[in-house]
Amino acid sequence: MPRSLDGLKPILLYPVFGLLISGGLMYFIVNPIFKVINTFLTTQLEGLGTANAAILGLVLGGMMAIDMGGPFNKAAYTFAIGVFTSTGDGAFMAAVMAGGMVPPLAIALATTFFRNKFTEQEKQSGITNYVLGLAFITEGAIPFAAADPLRVITSSVIGSAIAGALTQIWAVNVPAPHGGVFVSFLANKPVMFLAAILIGMVISGLIYGFWKKPRQAA
Repeated sequence: MPRSLDGLKPILLYPVFGLLISGGLMYFIVNPIFKVINTFLTTQLEGLGTANAAILGLVLGGMMAIDMGGPFNKAAYTFAIGVFTSTGDGAFMAAVMAGGMVPPLAIALATTFFRNKFTEQEKQSGITNYVLGLAFITEGAIPFAAADPLRVITSSVIGSAIAGALTQIWAVNVPAPHGGVFVSFLANKPVMFLAAILIGMVISGLIYGFWKKPRQAA
């Protein structure tokens, strides 16, 4: 390209062509693949039915923690939203919300009580995860999951699944699609909703904290 256009490369050409290329890849390749995955997962959830709500709550809660924003998470959330919008029943919203809140809260708990196993930066991120978890932003756990996927994801799925199941056993209903603890007052049983989250958080946090190796032994 002419040297006179060098100044345009970083502010116009790279962003525009980068957007077109990445957008094209997403639209023509990535999206169709994940659409198939999401459709399959949603179909499987629908196949479980609603007769045994505790099992479905366990599955939904666990799915929220498997990939923390990926296809499994979105399939569970989409299923709960579909039930909520079609019937007005927020029971499964309670399961996915509790399940999605557990991973960041559990990590925050682990960084608080197992401080010798985390770096200073991780401890600071742990404090942030208290806020993210309370706001139902599961993605706050992703950096920890990327660094230690086996321990973080396994512990998170266990706690989230338990939290999701408890919301159904206790017949908790949350008529809101998002908001975390800030919409807990809308639940028919806010105390039980918060108790389910707390129990899942403690279980996941303890599993992760005890399982994680100290920094010097890592």
